[in-house]
Amino acid sequence: MPDEPQKFIDYLSIEPALAACVTETTQGQRHIKPLHMHFSMRLVLEGGFLPQEITPHPPFAYEIRSGRHYLTLDESVGTLTERTVIGGVRSKQIDVVVTKPSIGPVVAISFKGTQKAFRNLTNRMEEALGDCTNIHLAYPSLVYGFYHVILANRPDQIGKHRLVGNKNDVSVSSSDVIEPQVQRYLLAIQALSGRKTQWEDPSSYEAVALHFVESSDDRVSRTFESIPVDSPLHRDLFFGKLLEAYDVRYPYMAERVREAKRVQWEQESPIVESLQDRLDHPFEDFLGYTLRFAS
Repeated sequence: MPDEPQKFIDYLSIEPALAACVTETTQGQRHIKPLHMHFSMRLVLEGGFLPQEITPHPPFAYEIRSGRHYLTLDESVGTLTERTVIGGVRSKQIDVVVTKPSIGPVVAISFKGTQKAFRNLTNRMEEALGDCTNIHLAYPSLVYGFYHVILANRPDQIGKHRLVGNKNDVSVSSSDVIEPQVQRYLLAIQALSGRKTQWEDPSSYEAVALHFVESSDDRVSRTFESIPVDSPLHRDLFFGKLLEAYDVRYPYMAERVREAKRVQWEQESPIVESLQDRLDHPFEDFLGYTLRFAS
C-alpha cells in the first residue's frame, strides 16, 4: 500500500525538522522522519539530483525543454518509503538513497536522533560502524553520510522534562560542557569520518555530522553550538562533503556518462514561484542553502 502524501514542504529548512527531534516521540521514527524529508528535498534543490532518483521520493517533478531542466512542486508524489540496499553481509533499509538507474546506489544518508539514555551511545557507534562497512563492501564507491542529532539535555531538567529522568539523560553540564559519556562518543565517531576514496577503509563514512539541539522549553530546537566550525563533525560541512565526493567518483571519472552528472535547474522553473508564494521574504534566506541554478 503506497504511503499517504506527506507535508514535505514544511521541512524545506532544517529548523522544523530539528524541532521534531525534540517534540516528537521515537515511535515509528516520528522524531527523525522530518530530517529524511528535508535532505531528500535538498538533494534535488541544492544537489541537482533528479526527484525520481531519490528515496524517499521528494515532492518535485521536472521537465526538459530545449535541453534545460525545469523543476516543479508536486506534493502528491512525496512518500516516506525507504530503499533497501543489498550490502556485503546483509540487506539494509537506508533512510535516504540516491540511485542512478544504470549505475546503482551512489549516495546514501543514515540519520539518528538520540533524545536521552546517552549511556547507550556506544550501541549507536557499533551500529554506525556495522552499517557503513556492510554497504561499502557491496558498493565501495557509494558516498555514505551519517547525520546524528543529539538533544542538549541539562541537569536542571531532571524530573522536569519528559525526556530527562536521571543523570544518564543529561548530555550537557550546567556550565555548557558536553558530558564525558557523550564526549567519548564524539571522539569515536570522528574516527569514522572523512573517507576520501573508494579504496580506503570501508568502515568509514564520507561525511559525519553531529548536531546538538536544545530541548529546554525556553529554547527548544535551537542549535547548541558545541562543535567547532573547523571540526570534521560540523553540520555545515556535511552536505558539501557528500557532493564533492560524488562528483569526484562519478561524473569526473566518467565524463561520457551523462546520467552521472548533477543537473542545474533553470531560474525560471515553476518551483521558484511556488516557494516564494509561501513566504514574505526571499526564499533562499529562509532555506539556509542555495538552489542549484543554471548560470
